[in-house]
Amino acid sequence: MPFIRIPQSWELSESQVTLSSSYYNRRHFLKTLIGAGVGASLVPLSGCQPKSASQLSLETTLNLPQLDARTNPLFAQSDRPLTARELAGQYNNFYEYGGSKKIWLKAQKLPLDDWQVTVGGLVKKPRTFDLDGLKKTFPLEERIYRFRCVEAWSMALPWLGFPMNKLIEAVEPTAKAKFVRFTSFYDFAMTPGPEIHLGGLPWPYTEGLRLDEMANDLAFFALGIYGRELPKQHGAPLRMVVPWKYGFKGAKSIVKIDFVDSQPATFWNTLIPREYAFESNVNPQVPHPRWSQATERFVGAGPDFSWERRETLPYNGYGEYVAHLYT
Repeated sequence: MPFIRIPQSWELSESQVTLSSSYYNRRHFLKTLIGAGVGASLVPLSGCQPKSASQLSLETTLNLPQLDARTNPLFAQSDRPLTARELAGQYNNFYEYGGSKKIWLKAQKLPLDDWQVTVGGLVKKPRTFDLDGLKKTFPLEERIYRFRCVEAWSMALPWLGFPMNKLIEAVEPTAKAKFVRFTSFYDFAMTPGPEIHLGGLPWPYTEGLRLDEMANDLAFFALGIYGRELPKQHGAPLRMVVPWKYGFKGAKSIVKIDFVDSQPATFWNTLIPREYAFESNVNPQVPHPRWSQATERFVGAGPDFSWERRETLPYNGYGEYVAHLYT
């Protein structure tokens, strides 16, 4: 009897998928951060303009060395076209470099030489990895994931990296480990952060997961995007990708990973817990205190960087993988 594969709810037919070869060839936050307020209005980008000197500079930040990675067939396509590489590379949140969306140029100050990631805490085999060590220890794969920001915009992005559960296997957490804390690089001289209320923000940026969330097949560490090494504005050289959660859960430029026995403090949950829960799964039925999450603006792939209104899916469309974690 022939094997019949039933497409998942989020998949497209092959004819609708953007081929890999095609992409190979909280901006007002600072102004409104008064006490416990966080700005969240969307400011769409202007249409595509002829290339300027600054645009060419953007391209130099994106045209990094290519990475060898196999395509994971489970995540080789999405229900929407890939977001244009140039737009994804210039429309970023990276609060270590300020609250504007266009922080890609400032983010080039991030120092990557001799980068190391220490993994410790409640583990049997603590490790320290450099970038070559990560690539040699964990075979890289490509996965196309939806990306959903808490600000109600979204993208579709082709990450290159490895599943988080492979790191779990390598360090062997003890029975006491229940949560994992991820710490981002922070040095005031190089990552000055917001220009106001600097002292009141809980630097460095930290995020956290339950251990069973980190062990889920979807949870991913990205070392690259669009077939190449990860640009600095995307959180080079290593960032979290947890596509069923809002984007702020994905810590960038990770330098430390600790397995701990209790829920760790995290940046946004510490700053404004009523607006940014520790869990923060994508949920269209639970609005942000100041805007709806029922729909999202998809940042598109066309030459005009078009934005399309779409309905938000529970768990960002990945419920079949993660819903059982929250029963």
